[in-house]
Amino acid sequence: MTAQRSGSIFGLLQWQIRNVIFYVAAGTAAVGLYELGKAYGVEITVPVLPLSIVGGALGIFVSFRSNAAYDRWWEGRKLWGRLINTSRHWASQVAQYVRDPQKREEMIKRHIAYVHTLRCALRVQDPLKDPDCQAWLTDVEKEELPDQSNPTHYLLNRQLHDATALADAEQLDPFRLQSMDESVRHLLDIQGGCERIKKTPIPRGFAYIAEILIQYFSFLFPLAIVAHLSLWVVPINVLVCLALMLINEAGRVLEDPFTMFWNGLPLSNMSWTIEHNLRNRLGEPERSLNPIPGPDENGILM
Repeated sequence: MTAQRSGSIFGLLQWQIRNVIFYVAAGTAAVGLYELGKAYGVEITVPVLPLSIVGGALGIFVSFRSNAAYDRWWEGRKLWGRLINTSRHWASQVAQYVRDPQKREEMIKRHIAYVHTLRCALRVQDPLKDPDCQAWLTDVEKEELPDQSNPTHYLLNRQLHDATALADAEQLDPFRLQSMDESVRHLLDIQGGCERIKKTPIPRGFAYIAEILIQYFSFLFPLAIVAHLSLWVVPINVLVCLALMLINEAGRVLEDPFTMFWNGLPLSNMSWTIEHNLRNRLGEPERSLNPIPGPDENGILM
């Protein structure tokens, strides 16, 4: 996620250099056709009114896709906000309800492993190769995790298994077991919401139609205004069409909030935040923990 608000217009143009070249070529071609037509006594233009209607409809269309993509991004952030709060609640429950210090530590550490494993799953990374997951998974979990279709559900299932075993051994009050069961259900709801966003992309037709329409618009729009603007039609065409394309691109880069691209949510930062909070519940003071990394030199927070 970009943590800084400043940006460069040159960086923006470099990002969209192919489209900029295309729009410059389209505007230049319109000027050439218009001048060629004048040489033969023919005015090669298109009516302004139809293009203005098409431009307005196109702006609404690309904005709709971008709004839908932002809703997905913001929902992902809200789900991870709930994960942070539910993780804190779970750690407090375990710290207060579980009497066995060894089992208490095991269950809290397993939840840290769960959060890092969920991060890896959403970013399509192997949790067994992630150092943060490796640090908190037990040997048994490392051995069994590759055979699980859903590693995160496996870890939550082990949590509930341990809590049920404690209740059967009369080391956990049934009402407290019910409360912990409810926390696991909330965690599964959060995980399911993240998986739904990750595995259900916005239909490709939205982006494809928008891109095609903008390309055709970039050819016709200069022909509608070239008689009034002459060579100025080239930068105007770039400005108008690039604005439409950037709105469309904003939707594309926000569509997957769990990507490793610069627009993705800072899952690593939030995972480390949860880890620090839970390690505090284990009695480790914050000053003894490594500081949570902030934005890098480019202002990107991962």
